[in-house]
Amino acid sequence: MRIPAPAGRAQFEGDAPVVAVVGGGIAGLSAATLLAERGAQVVLCERENYLGGRVGGWSTRLADGSDATMTRGFHAFFRQYYNLRALLKRVDPAGRALVGLPDYPLQHASGHRDGFANLPTAVPWNALAFLRSSPTFRWRDLPDVNARAALSLLDVSVPRVYEELDGIDAATYLDRIRFPEAAHALAFEVFSRSFFAHPTRMSAAELAVMFHIYFLGSGEGLLFDVAADPFPHGLWEPLRRHLALLGATVCTGVEVRSVRPGEQKRFSVTIGDGAIEADAVVLAADVRGLRALVGESPTLGDAAWREKVGGLRTAPRFLVSRYWLDTPVDPDRPGFLGTGGHDLLDNISVLDHYEHEARAWAARTGGSVVELHGYALPSDVDERSARARLWEQLTEVYPETKRAGVVDERHELREDCPLFPAGGYANRPGVRTPDDFLVVAGDLVRIDLPVALMERAATTGFAAANHLLGRWGVAGTELWTVPTEGRVPLLRSVARRWRTL
Repeated sequence: MRIPAPAGRAQFEGDAPVVAVVGGGIAGLSAATLLAERGAQVVLCERENYLGGRVGGWSTRLADGSDATMTRGFHAFFRQYYNLRALLKRVDPAGRALVGLPDYPLQHASGHRDGFANLPTAVPWNALAFLRSSPTFRWRDLPDVNARAALSLLDVSVPRVYEELDGIDAATYLDRIRFPEAAHALAFEVFSRSFFAHPTRMSAAELAVMFHIYFLGSGEGLLFDVAADPFPHGLWEPLRRHLALLGATVCTGVEVRSVRPGEQKRFSVTIGDGAIEADAVVLAADVRGLRALVGESPTLGDAAWREKVGGLRTAPRFLVSRYWLDTPVDPDRPGFLGTGGHDLLDNISVLDHYEHEARAWAARTGGSVVELHGYALPSDVDERSARARLWEQLTEVYPETKRAGVVDERHELREDCPLFPAGGYANRPGVRTPDDFLVVAGDLVRIDLPVALMERAATTGFAAANHLLGRWGVAGTELWTVPTEGRVPLLRSVARRWRTL
């Protein structure tokens, strides 16, 4: 679905405003890029020493003397990420930065395994083919499914779905549908945990929207691409250079402390011990950063908006453990495997099966580079125990790792992803604020379009820039999303009829 660009003149002409962008993740980079392309004087400030936010990376020296790039973990670039891909196309027009993985395999501790390769992309044939081939969705189980509740997945409409389902959590919603237990545990719980939260703490509307985006609402299917090089090398450093060529100033390792009224311009943005004056500000920080910044900026917004920002919460802790091993894993192991029922383990990545840097290290040493993710860690599990349990689960899922020696390891325990709890949608801040020249962007932001995760960050970044450009009479950029409703009118009609009986 195309959302037209705001109309206006092509560029600023001698009247370019100064725009401060707070945060150098995907949302901030998207906003900064569009604004700089239109001729605005952009100053982007990022607290970390690297760009990319939660998709960033930094260099590290391994015990064997090798230089490597550490990140916060695996990220899937789904083919429905139209706006994120539009951003990346600025620096990668040939599309070489991303490479496709052949499948999205899911494996449960019970032995059930599903995948999404070779499925048709058209609805409803993709769902029917999945039912036919899946060992977890068996035809004989279908009579036990609550058809009326399940049909709601065929009639997702954004933003209406939030009115209907945001009041309950994803676990309750799935219990109502009564999907086969194996399918519930494998497919839907794996999906919900990609939001870094257990289904009991996640809005059912967010789960339904995700199902719509990746399966029943789009024609790209559930396969995805991954970064061929570590994120900084292939994505963000080229984009930094692109911004510099456009005249933007990009500062890393710099924290914005407050935004207050300016003397010469609308805002004074406090950075360290100094300040810059700006005509507009884009707030593209994470949950904690945004809350802290607004708390130190008493004149921003109004009381209702400030309350929404103050009410934002983060999802539970997650752990990323990366190991450089002295032996290879079996060559037929997938680059990525989603797991269910394996204690704390949510997925395994074998980086040397797709990433150039890891592949070069493995070829040189005869080893492998393996990464483990554990999402939504229980509050009573400390990091040491979580590391040990993830490793133990790796050796059960990939037994050949039992004999591997660890050359080096890195661990990232974080708690900074936004939480989308039941009932939280109405209280999330949107792109716009009470001040027309102050906007918010990021995956924490409410936008009434079917987008999620990295794509929500890119979409809200462009939307924030569009809003500012529209205020100045300058043309913005078009946005694309999957349709806001299901793609088959007949299925939508059947679903609506059943729900009203």
